[in-house]
Formats: sequence, C-alpha cells, structure tokens
Amino acid sequence: MAIAQLNAAPVEGVEYVFPLPHSPRAVSTVRRRAEAILTRWNLPAGAAEDVLLVISELLTNAVVHAFPPAALRLSRARLDGRDAVRVAVTDMGPAVPTCRSAATIDPDEHGRGLCIVAALSARYGVEVHPEGTSRWAEVLAE
Repeated sequence: MAIAQLNAAPVEGVEYVFPLPHSPRAVSTVRRRAEAILTRWNLPAGAAEDVLLVISELLTNAVVHAFPPAALRLSRARLDGRDAVRVAVTDMGPAVPTCRSAATIDPDEHGRGLCIVAALSARYGVEVHPEGTSRWAEVLAE
C-alpha cells in the first residue's frame, strides 16, 4: 500500500500516516488532520463522526498507556462488499502502569475507550509485531 502526503488526492490503496507526538494536545491536532482526509472522501456525516471518535479513542490510548513513538494510519477498506475506513494506531506497546490508587481514577472519565471503539466498529483488534503494537478498527463508511 502506498503512503500518501496530506495534500495528495485520495486513491484506493493509499494509506495516510500521521505521526503522533507523545502529548495529550497532539490528539486533537492529528484528529483535525484526519478529519481533512475524511472530508475529501465525502463520508456521510454520521460515519465521519464515528471514525473521528474511534481515532480519538485509539490515539488517546496510545498517549496515555503506551510508549512512543506512535502513528495513526488511515485508509479505505472493503468489508463484506461495503465501504469502510480502517483506522490503526501503532505504538511501542504498553507502558508500565504508574501507581495510582483506584480512588483517584474517575470511572466516568476513564476506562471506556476500547468499548466505544468496539461499539462503533464493524471489526476491531490488536496486533503485536516487531514494530510495536497496533490497535485497529474498521468503521463502515455508509
């Protein structure tokens, strides 16, 4: 699969790659760049919103729970004859958890990201490979 620059026209088989600086602010920056690609792809508004939420959850997971570097890969896919968007975030794997007591973690604010990804995706998964760990999801684009 070819890798495209941000200003390239969308072509089937092209993958857009966005490096993710290891900072919470980077999530919104990369999300905006991905939104520009989804707009070019003319996705229906509901599908684009679902893809953007999946992107946000997977990127945040990489920043909060994994070692850098991380990158978002965004591409078109076919899933059972239907158009889909494939979102994959690769990082260097889980970071050693910091010592935080359960009392300091607000369950209303944390811990549901991968459940959201599962709910919005037709398929999702995790791949561990020599380059790191990739969490991916395929969201129907219709």
